[in-house]
Amino acid sequence: MDSRSLSLFLSLSETLHFGRTSEACHISPSALSRSIKQLEESLGVVLFERDNRSVTLTQEGKQLQEYARETLQGWDNFKENLQSGSGELKGSISIYCSVTASYSFLYDTLREFRQEHPKIELKLHTGDAAYGISRITNEQEDIAIVARPEALPDKLAFRRITVSPLVFIAPKSGLRIPTSKDDWAQTPMILSEEGLGRDRVDQWFRKLGIAPLIYAQVAGNEALVSMVSLGFGIGAVPRIVLDNSPLVDRVQILQMDQELGYYDVGLCTLKKRLKSPIINAFWSGKH
Repeated sequence: MDSRSLSLFLSLSETLHFGRTSEACHISPSALSRSIKQLEESLGVVLFERDNRSVTLTQEGKQLQEYARETLQGWDNFKENLQSGSGELKGSISIYCSVTASYSFLYDTLREFRQEHPKIELKLHTGDAAYGISRITNEQEDIAIVARPEALPDKLAFRRITVSPLVFIAPKSGLRIPTSKDDWAQTPMILSEEGLGRDRVDQWFRKLGIAPLIYAQVAGNEALVSMVSLGFGIGAVPRIVLDNSPLVDRVQILQMDQELGYYDVGLCTLKKRLKSPIINAFWSGKH
């Protein structure tokens, strides 16, 4: 067994798709299959259950997945510590954030980090910020920009970047603005599928004693602003998302007696990953 075999196995265990894994790892599907078969023969166990429609991890595969993560991270940390003695870090770091965060927070940070550490490869993945915590806990990413949850898991580290209020937004025209409890019960809502924003809105409606009339559920605050600007309903987004949206002039912020609270926005990683000189260098930089 070598690090390449473990790396291929780990990638496949996360995608559960031979085609996507072979493409991402720059290896042919047949070579990937041979590597997995050799690994299974070496261990004397079946790691994946396969049929014409799906690939799933066996119980032994799940055990190896945890071992592979720890082993490869330990190896990377060891290499990085050796390199840090020479004063020049080499390797890669994966970062996950929303589209808004990529240009409102990361632009200057990545530029400075690149200048200080030119031999570190930056891998930036964007998507719904609500998935940031799970992508870190599942060890799919090294660092994510997230809204701090109500209860931060003990194994996670969080470093604040900024604080942003969560606000209700409505289209500039074409939709009656609710002024009473009955109005809110009949107002179409555009809600996030999950995440802190959705939790806060659900809490707000529970305190009001009514259930929201959900018109649509979307992934990503940027998509939510777009739906609201088209007049489909009212939604709630962090103010920083609205301030950076090209659609800011097409919506209005509703002034509420009862606020939705704030987003504590910052960097998140596994505490154990801070042992990596590369991740620690990014974590300790200017943000």
